[in-house]
Amino acid sequence: MSKLKKERIILTGATGGIGGEIARLLLAEGAQVGLVGRSQEKLQHLQAKLGSGSTTAIAADITTSDGRQKIVDQMRDAYGGYDILINTAGIMDFTAFVNQSDERIEAVFQTNVIAPMQLTKKVLPYMLKQNKGHIVNVGSTFGSIGFAWFTTYSTSKFAMRGFSQALRRELCDTAVKVTYVAPRAVKTALNSTAVYKMAEEVKMNMDAPKDVAREIVRSVIKQDKERYLGFPESLFVRINAIFPGLVDKATRGQNKVAKKHIS
Repeated sequence: MSKLKKERIILTGATGGIGGEIARLLLAEGAQVGLVGRSQEKLQHLQAKLGSGSTTAIAADITTSDGRQKIVDQMRDAYGGYDILINTAGIMDFTAFVNQSDERIEAVFQTNVIAPMQLTKKVLPYMLKQNKGHIVNVGSTFGSIGFAWFTTYSTSKFAMRGFSQALRRELCDTAVKVTYVAPRAVKTALNSTAVYKMAEEVKMNMDAPKDVAREIVRSVIKQDKERYLGFPESLFVRINAIFPGLVDKATRGQNKVAKKHIS
C-alpha cells in the first residue's frame, strides 16, 4: 500500500507546471488533494485534466489571511482535515535588482516566503494536535547559490531554505516532519522568453516539470530532510557553501552573457 494512500494533502501552486504534475502523481498514490490556486477556472480545468481521483478545488490567494483561512476551512469540509502541506506557489523576476520596483520586491517575498510561512503556521496547530503532519517546501538551487539578475528570487529561496531548516529543528521532538526540496531550473511558464534565451546561450540545464514532480513526490514519501535535484548543480551547492569565491569566478562569464538578456 502506498504511504500516501488517503493522505489529505494541501498543494499550493497547483495550476503551475510543477504543481499540476505533482497533483497527478499524488492522485496515482491514492492521496486526497486540495488543489490551491487563484483562478477557479484554471483549477476546474486541472481537475478535468486529472480525471479520476479525489480532489477539491480551492480558489484562494495564499498571500491574504482570508485566503489561508479558506484553504483550511475547505480542507476540513472536504476531508475532515489535512496531513501534508506542499508549498510550491512562487513567482520570479529576471532583471537588474536596481530596476525592480519596491512593490515587485514585496510581491516576490509575499508569495515566495511570507505566505508559505503563514500558511504553515496556520496548519501546524492541527498537525501537532493530531500528532501527525508533514510540511514540504519546494525551493531552488537558487536558494543555495545566489544568481546575478535573479537577486530577489534567489534571496526569497534562501529564506525558504532557512525557514525549513529552522522549523525542522524546532519540531524535531514532534511528529511533524519538514522537507526542503530544491530543483534546478525547470521548464515552466514561470520563466520568461528572456530566461529561455539566456538559458540556451549559457547552456543552462533545465528539467521537465514531470521529472521534477516525480522527485518531489519521492521526497514526500521518503520524508527527506533536504534534497537537491540535478547534477552538477547539487555539487555546486556544496562547493558554494564552502568555497563561494570559486563559484564567483566560475559564474562571472555566465553573468556577463545573462546581462544581455535582462529586461
